[in-house]
Parts: sequence; C-alpha cells; structure tokens
Amino acid sequence: MNLKECYSALGGNYESVLSRLMTEKLVNRFVLKFLNDASYENLVNSLKDENIEEAFRAAHTLKGVCQNLSFDRLFESSNAITEVLRDGNITMANEILPKVEFDYKQTIDAIKNLD
Repeated sequence: MNLKECYSALGGNYESVLSRLMTEKLVNRFVLKFLNDASYENLVNSLKDENIEEAFRAAHTLKGVCQNLSFDRLFESSNAITEVLRDGNITMANEILPKVEFDYKQTIDAIKNLD
C-alpha cells in the first residue's frame, strides 16, 4: 500500500499532512516514527493505574501527534479522551478508551502495510 492509500485506510487526511510537511518522503518518515511513539501505551497503563495526570499527558501527546500527522480518526478519539481527562473523569475516559484502542490499532495496521 502506498502512503496515500495508508492515509485512506487509517482515516487520515493525506492532502493536509502533505501541505504541512511539503514532501511525501518527510511525511513517510514521520508516519513510520509513529510506530515507536509510546503515548498510547502510556495512556493505557496510566488509566490502569488510575493516574489521571499521566493519562492526561499521554492522551494530550497522542492527540497532538495525530493532529500534526493528520491522523483524523485517531485524533478525534484521542481528543475526546483528552477532554474528559482534563476534567478528571476517569470513568468516562475508560468508556472512551475502546474507541481510542480501535482507532489506534487501525492506524498501526495501516502503517505496517506501507510499501
């Protein structure tokens, strides 16, 4: 799958990220770096530990990375969990987490299928 197809599969906006980063090579480099980003794992672990402050930080970081890379679908769900954690609502965050997990896995799977 090429980069444009990858963005379609992960629910992202290829044109938006390309206009921001200017070259497909640069977009590709940052997309592949996302595989090593620990924000999602930190979010899950922090929620398990009921550490709202760390969960918020991880969710906020994940949201920002997704926004910069135009991973729109994952941005939306990570934004939702960020906002409930900002309010300290761990119960609601745990209700949103499955959507974040689904979107994250779709994103990772699409990236792993890049040519």
